[in-house]
Formats: sequence, C-alpha cells, structure tokens
Amino acid sequence: MRGYLTIEQIGMTFQAASGAYQALSDVSLTIAEGEFVAIIGHSGCGKSTLLNIVAGLTKATTGAVLLANQVVDEPGPDRAVVFQNHSLLPWLSAYANVRLAVDKVFRSKPARERDNWTRQNLALVQMQDALHKKPDELSGGMRQRVGIARALAMQPKVLLMDEPFGALDALTRARLQDTVMDIHRTLGNTVIMITHDVDEAVLLADRVVMMTNGPSATIGEICDVRLPRPRRRLDVVDNPDYVRSRKAIMQFLYERHAKQAA
Repeated sequence: MRGYLTIEQIGMTFQAASGAYQALSDVSLTIAEGEFVAIIGHSGCGKSTLLNIVAGLTKATTGAVLLANQVVDEPGPDRAVVFQNHSLLPWLSAYANVRLAVDKVFRSKPARERDNWTRQNLALVQMQDALHKKPDELSGGMRQRVGIARALAMQPKVLLMDEPFGALDALTRARLQDTVMDIHRTLGNTVIMITHDVDEAVLLADRVVMMTNGPSATIGEICDVRLPRPRRRLDVVDNPDYVRSRKAIMQFLYERHAKQAA
C-alpha cells in the first residue's frame, strides 16, 4: 500500500499530579489516499488522542505524522475535524458557518466562487434548503450535516471524524452514515473515523484499526473489510465478509475487555 498518511511510532505521555501517564505507545499505521479507516477500542484507549495528534491539535511525545510526505505538527486546512459536538457558531446561519471556513481557506478566490462553493458543500449534505437557519433551529442531525459540510468545504486532504454520530438517535445516525458513504464515493476522500460502534465501523470502513486498552495503548489488530462498494446496509448484514469482520472485532474487544476486568 502506498503511504499517503503515515503515523510513525507515535507515543504520548501526559504529566499529571500523580505522575506520568503513557496514553499511547509505538503506534504505527500507513493509510492510502482515498482509504476509509475506522479506529475502535474501549474508552480510555487513546483513540481521540491519536486523532488529535494527526489533526495537529496535540503534539506527540515521540514519533511523527507525515501527510503527503510533509511532517504534521500543527493544525492546518489539509486536515479537517468533525467532532461529536458540531461546534457551530450559534449566532451564524448554516450558510455563514460554512462560508466562514471557505473565506479563511480560499480568501484569494472571488466572492461569487466562494458563495457557490459554500452552497455546493451544503447541498452535498442535503442542507441546501436550510441555508439561513441558525443552529438552534436545526435538529441534531442537521447541525452535524452542517459541521460535515464546513469540514468538506476546506477541501482537506484528510477528513478526521471523532465519534461524529455518537450523540444522535439510531435513525438519524443511520441516515448520516449513508450520507458519509455517499460523500466518500463521490469525492474519494481519505477519512479516519473514531467510533465505539462495531456495525458502523464495518459498514463504513475499508479497514478497522483495533486499539488495545490503556495505559500504553497501541494497535492490537487490523481488520480488512472486504465488502464491495457501494454498500447498502440491508444488503451487507448477511454478507459472509460482514459477519466475519464483525465477529473478529467483537472477539478482540471482548477479549481485551475481559483481560482488563481481570
């Protein structure tokens, strides 16, 4: 696999009042351009810490992250993050929240181009009819759609998603999963998503990275999901590869959890 995003021997140690705590140890992963990778593991295994390091929001204690052969050590528009909390500015409309990001990244482009690009990305997440609504006028799923549109509008090399659907009801979550699959098929973008949901990971990802429990969490196993795309959830649930992948991940998580509890 040709390396587009490379995570090399990442270690992360936090200093606390009780002493040093090693959250991550020797985490290495190579991700191809256009690949969709899900990272799964129990709470406290350092999933979000790893995502923040890739985003440039947290500086690793050891190791390095390279994107298109460039070292990542600070935030940048080449890596856009979608958090569980939509993080929209409440006093701005859906359009204005996305336009703010567009203006920052593409300030040299004519205003008409920036306007069209803003509208195009809102249409990509089916929010073209709610341009002028503010966050408190939108449902949780709609707010998250705007957050995804804002991230995509930056044309990032990598889209980073930290449990983006974790706070949503099951039906809304399913619809947004379908939206993300449609976007990935349309754009061919590189995606890393943190999730606790095994079914979500198998449905969306090309590979599922399973983290061991902390402290000193690292990559325990990687499951290749060999389901053809495009994927329809009702078609894949009985697919032998779906069943195999789901079982392998559940077995890993159950065994790790059992060892931790012991």
